Parts: sequence; structure tokens; C-alpha cells
Amino acid sequence: MDGEPSFLENPDGTREEIMRATYRALCEHGYADLTIQRIGDHFEKSVSLLYQHHDGKDELLVAFLSFMLEAFERSIPDVSEGDPTDHLDAVLTRALDAAPSAEHAEFESAMVELRAQAAHDERYREQFTRHDRFFRDRLEAVIRAGVDDGTFRDVDPERVVAFVFALVEGVRTLRATSDASDPEAVRAEVDAYLETALYD
Repeated sequence: MDGEPSFLENPDGTREEIMRATYRALCEHGYADLTIQRIGDHFEKSVSLLYQHHDGKDELLVAFLSFMLEAFERSIPDVSEGDPTDHLDAVLTRALDAAPSAEHAEFESAMVELRAQAAHDERYREQFTRHDRFFRDRLEAVIRAGVDDGTFRDVDPERVVAFVFALVEGVRTLRATSDASDPEAVRAEVDAYLETALYD
């Protein structure tokens, strides 16, 4: 599949192969139409092997969310290296991409569907809470590093990140569920806010 994340291109072992098959099926079908059999269509081994590792679709998807979080955590550079402004810009550029690839847009839509399950399924809620806390903690660390080295003015990183994070998640949800989203306008306003909030 074009645009597949690099960490899924050459799976090492059965777990990674299952995760790649899940990723592909999720992008193709979304949550509502996803079945173990459709995941199996992208799995080179027996579908019965999926059931040996997971009892059903939701258990497999919760494991998939955990796997994706692990990969996401590994992909984020250490905030102690590089310029805080560059780190912040890179995160926002990735999160507020105005023209994501078709494959990325499909995956983002599927993730919005999965996030909706967290409203009534504690297993999904736990995984998204873990992801959100990691993302917010990393952004707070970037801003804190900038405050410490004098790049940013003395602000409360938690308050700044709470606001920016809400905007980012709003853009992701709108981009996946509406044709009225305008990530470029949001990015411009986020930049204007950060210019006022972070710089003297």
C-alpha cells in the first residue's frame, strides 16, 4: 500500500505482520466495516492464527492502538536535541497538514472512528488517554525547554498545550468527518497565538 508507515514495511515476526494487516484493513474498510476476515485478507498466514492471538476485532484493535503508540513514541525526537521552535513547528506541520495523502486521510478517518469507541469502551479510552498524555507531555517538554533556554517567554506549558492540543484534535476530527474543515486557517491562527504567547 502506498504511503504505508516505514515501521510496517518489513514486519519482524507474527505480531508485526498482524499489525500491518490490521493497518491495511483499517485504512481500506474503516472501523464499522472491519472484520477479522478482512484483516485476514491482508495477512499472509492463516486467519485462524489471528484468533490464536486475539479473541475478536476489538481486542485486536486495542492491541493495534498500543502498537501504534509504541511506534509513535519511538519516532519522536528527543527534545533535548535541536531548537525548540523547530520541534514545535515540526509537530504542528505534521498534525495540521492541509493536504495529507489519500492513504493518510483514510487512516486518520479510521482513527477518528476508533476514538469514538472510547466514549463507551474503557479499553479504547485507556489507549487514547495514554496517547494523548504522551503527545501533550512531549509538547509541554518542548515548550519547557524553550522557556529554560530563553527561546520562549515564561509561560505555563500545560495551559498552552491544552489549548493547542484541543485545536489539533478538532482539526483532525473535522478533516475526517466534514468537507468544511480549514486546517490552513487554523494553522495560521495557531501560529499567531503562539507568537503572542511564547515570544516577547
